Amino acid sequence: MRFKLLAYVIVLFIVMGGFTYKIVKMSDVTNKEKSEQEKAEEYAVKMKPKIKEHLKEEDIHNFIKTITFEDKIEINPMGRIIVNGYINDNPDKFYFSADLIYDSNKVDGMSYPEDVGNRFTDWSEYSKKEKEEYIKTAYPDKKEREQYLRDIGELK
Repeated sequence: MRFKLLAYVIVLFIVMGGFTYKIVKMSDVTNKEKSEQEKAEEYAVKMKPKIKEHLKEEDIHNFIKTITFEDKIEINPMGRIIVNGYINDNPDKFYFSADLIYDSNKVDGMSYPEDVGNRFTDWSEYSKKEKEEYIKTAYPDKKEREQYLRDIGELK
């Protein structure tokens, strides 16, 4: 009987020890994730001026008046740091997403909707007819079309 009791106690200690080990390991993972997030956030702060510079380089018509960054910094499944923001106080229409690789010290990718890309288009490469047809197709509403032309400096 004593032998069985001793065996149960030993098994209990082994099981509890393994359980405690898993708890410790899980907390290590949580701490590591937090530190990776903190590192990503610090890197994003460092890179925000380069993101602004990248957007301004694309902005050949001087459309951008303000650039606002969202507070939340994401790390995607590929390990890239994603910084989101918007232009000219319009998060619904003029948003962007910058893709950063930790310690590359450059903007590794940038995405934005067609509406933003249109405002960065260099129309000198197209004929007047091509330009007019595209703008009419992209902005069928007269007010939107006029706003677009104002944004690229062709309408006052």
